[in-house]
Amino acid sequence: MRASLLRLFACYEIMKNRFDCTRMFVLSAGWKTAMTEEQWSDIQHTLKTTVGQNNYVNWISPLDFNGVIDGVALFDVPTNFLGNYVDQNFGDVLLAQLGQVVPDIRRIRFQVPAARTQSTQSMYAADAKISAVPANVSPDEKLPSAPLDKRFTFDTFVVGKPNELAHAAARRVAEGGPVSFNPLFLYGGVGLGKTHLMHAISWEMQNRRPEMRVLYLSAEQFMYRFVQALRDRKMMDFKELFRSVDVLMVDDVQFIAGKDSTQEEFFHTFNALVDHNKQIIISADRAPGEIKDLEDRIKSRLQSGLVVDLHPTDYELRLGILQSKVELHRAQYANLELDERVLQFLALRISTNVRVLEGALTRLFAFASLIGRPIDMELTQDCLSDILRASERKITIEEIQRKVSEHYNIRLSDMIGPKRVRSYARPRQVAMYLSKTMTSRSLPEIGRRFGGRDHTTVMHGVKRIEALKIQDGQIAEDLELLRRALEA
Repeated sequence: MRASLLRLFACYEIMKNRFDCTRMFVLSAGWKTAMTEEQWSDIQHTLKTTVGQNNYVNWISPLDFNGVIDGVALFDVPTNFLGNYVDQNFGDVLLAQLGQVVPDIRRIRFQVPAARTQSTQSMYAADAKISAVPANVSPDEKLPSAPLDKRFTFDTFVVGKPNELAHAAARRVAEGGPVSFNPLFLYGGVGLGKTHLMHAISWEMQNRRPEMRVLYLSAEQFMYRFVQALRDRKMMDFKELFRSVDVLMVDDVQFIAGKDSTQEEFFHTFNALVDHNKQIIISADRAPGEIKDLEDRIKSRLQSGLVVDLHPTDYELRLGILQSKVELHRAQYANLELDERVLQFLALRISTNVRVLEGALTRLFAFASLIGRPIDMELTQDCLSDILRASERKITIEEIQRKVSEHYNIRLSDMIGPKRVRSYARPRQVAMYLSKTMTSRSLPEIGRRFGGRDHTTVMHGVKRIEALKIQDGQIAEDLELLRRALEA
């Protein structure tokens, strides 16, 4: 009886194996007869035209056709991210093209080959781990993000009227919660606090929610990593890394202007993060619309959120910054005497750059400590003679343009643009007049700063304002107000 049962079980196993082999043969045959590689090549050629060259190279070309089973077209992909992206954005187009060749195809499935799954996943896991590492880890760890300065926190940021809006917006984003404005775009001149606020946001987010993946880097570093990925043929890893972060922070974005491929990738990264409700924070030295050689579609995206200007510091803010820095220096130079008039003098004389202002104070404390003298006006004049000479008030054409546009409540781009309507033309002529009378620039140079206009146009504008300030009391009053604001 037992022997009979064993023979029966053996026959069952043989028949089962034969059935499985037959099934595999049928399926395999189905793969070959359903659609050939030549047909797939024809479909690829059509898709190149349908989705565009760039989309094809980035998303369709990496697909590896692997046959058809039960109406499902199978494709091998390098990463799950690429498969999901293609399915979401190009799935309908791809399915339609496949259906024209094989009407039985009803669905598409993307899968990572088993041989590559482990290596790809480990590679991504390493990159994801790097991006998620807080910026205060040990310096010997290799980070894709730029290191954060421990001094640049919200507690050390001195708030005044010129930067209070930027500070409030940065605070709101750093606190987390629902995204109210995305992206946050901070812009302003050199040394006005953009980088300080960017670092402060990153520190605050990491302190509040350490599990968040916050990636902070400069536009130059973004471009470098992009070029490196192209060179090493790891674009999918690059895309997956940058699209997997919770917060992307890019400093000095104006440096990608004119670099077409980097702009293209930045554009797609930007859209992917916004679509998934991830926060983006950008900084630049000027407003998005004023960045030359930046693609219009990127300008549009950057302007879709909150754009905040960090205005040049006023006297009160500079004095407050100096007073806060003095408190820090007191810990190191406790016995040094400081004349309070020195701070007032520095706040008045060094008005263009906060970094220069802070550096001047640091030099004063170090110099006074070395020679054993109190910090008074005489020491300040001797020690900072070069900085004081370089910081003498020099009015620029850009400053005049900004003040005039603010006074007449128009956009700077409209004032220097080609529009000739009176609401723009008159402020433009006022700015030309002030540029001629308050700077040493020539008429051709002034014309170039006003949208590449001819020097005769500048001459006509200057003469027109000279005549109007005698005839029109409002023009004369505007000129006086603007002159005082520029000389303050």
